[in-house]
Amino acid sequence: DAERYLMNNYGKRGLVMTRGEGHRLFDSDGKSYLDFTAGIAVNCIGHSDAGWSKVVAEQAGTLVHTSNLYLNVEQVALGKRLVELSFADKAFFCNSGTEANEAAIKFSRKFHSDAGKPREKLIAFENSFHGRTMGALALTWKEAYKKPFQPLMPSVDFLPFNVAEGLEAIDESTCAVIVEPMQGEGGVVPATLEFLTALRKRCDEVGALLIFDEVQCGLGRTGRLFGYELSGVTPDIMTLAKPLAGGLPIGAVLTLDKVADVITPGAHGSTFAGAPLVCAAANYTLGRVSDKAFLANVCAMGERLRDGLRELFKPHDFQVRGEGLLVGVVFDTAERCGAVQKAAQERGLLVLTAGAGNVLRIAP
Repeated sequence: DAERYLMNNYGKRGLVMTRGEGHRLFDSDGKSYLDFTAGIAVNCIGHSDAGWSKVVAEQAGTLVHTSNLYLNVEQVALGKRLVELSFADKAFFCNSGTEANEAAIKFSRKFHSDAGKPREKLIAFENSFHGRTMGALALTWKEAYKKPFQPLMPSVDFLPFNVAEGLEAIDESTCAVIVEPMQGEGGVVPATLEFLTALRKRCDEVGALLIFDEVQCGLGRTGRLFGYELSGVTPDIMTLAKPLAGGLPIGAVLTLDKVADVITPGAHGSTFAGAPLVCAAANYTLGRVSDKAFLANVCAMGERLRDGLRELFKPHDFQVRGEGLLVGVVFDTAERCGAVQKAAQERGLLVLTAGAGNVLRIAP
């Protein structure tokens, strides 16, 4: 039925998953898999967590959706908690990571427009991934993702990732610079302190906004609640999504007041964003992942995982990199990496690939 009724944009999918429990998924034949994909870094507290399920069921029986014509208690509570835990002054909610990045683009443009000096140019980086909608796609590096959908949003320039020199392309015509504190799709590459510090300095010099895309690396994945905590460099805008609601679709944009103050009624909006159901799930999830013991365990298990992988791949001299529980193993070829991914699945272990297909991405 899948071939008959579903588009083929994901290709042929051989596995049909029917239930999950903790770190395990079960297919339609009853086979168990150790899930080291976490739904592409989404299921941060595992599958079918009892506390999460209870909160969602209770909220579903109380109030699911009202639109943003009205406030709801869960949305306000989530905004407050995110602001108090981060650098930010205000929060905006949406429904996905790519929506969060689209909002960040709009907020940046309006920031400069309201100052009476509109700026168009946006700076992104090689091997970046920011989403598949038209604005976020324009900020994404991989040409194969973009070519069929041209023309995309113009005035986007790409610079080398993790190169602190040569940032003169960020100038007084630059609206904003968007960067991932750790590239996920790009190959599990942490940004260096030197690089992020240089970006912050250059943006301040020319009045450009600095956006951190933490859709994949944020909310505990690196062993810190937010990826920017690894460097101590803070952005003006930060985008979040994947794990925030523990598996339900949500996105968020956190900003300083100087950005939030230009977003007046009617400037942006969403019908479904910040609904009571998804915000209740997010409040529960955020409470779990922000716990110091939870984050300490992510750090400890990540170190254990990387140490074990380094020992395993020592004969091949493959690099193992990452932070917390976002880990990459750099293979010599994409073919060999893909073969290992396939063999792992056959043996009941689910992992991802990244980069040019040559990085085994592990995100339990």
